[in-house]
Amino acid sequence: MINNIKGRAIVLGDNVDTDQIIPAKYLNTSDPGKLAPHFMENEYPDLVSHIKKGDIIVAGKNFGSGSSREHAVITIKGLGISCIIAESFARIFFRNAINTGIPLIEAKINVSEFDEISVDFSNSTIMYNGKETHFKEYPEFLKNIINSNGLINYVRSGKW
Repeated sequence: MINNIKGRAIVLGDNVDTDQIIPAKYLNTSDPGKLAPHFMENEYPDLVSHIKKGDIIVAGKNFGSGSSREHAVITIKGLGISCIIAESFARIFFRNAINTGIPLIEAKINVSEFDEISVDFSNSTIMYNGKETHFKEYPEFLKNIINSNGLINYVRSGKW
């Protein structure tokens, strides 16, 4: 079962694309540790220094648009981001993230940078600033992939 998550909000806007998440010049590696320091470096050069393991990205519409590079998801995983909440996701990014074991939630919440957020997956709720927002529960097969920390681990487990 996906665990409940608590983390600080890392707030981004609408239409954050994969080229912004990780610039193309870093696509010569798929090592999360080498990619993570370059997260959003062209838009927010100092952002990575403020991110802590377990933080939650909160974005607007169309998060992860652009090219279908898996490196964007690997970069986010390398940062230790526990979850991404956005109004909407580009479909290929959504599947890449799930396949890598990163929980995504489609919801609109109004938070400021570093506000505390709690996500209760068993009740499909997000708690923030004294408010509560509900989100659509994952289908069972997606839960299984996330709980296995990604598609490869899920397939290797033989539970499918």
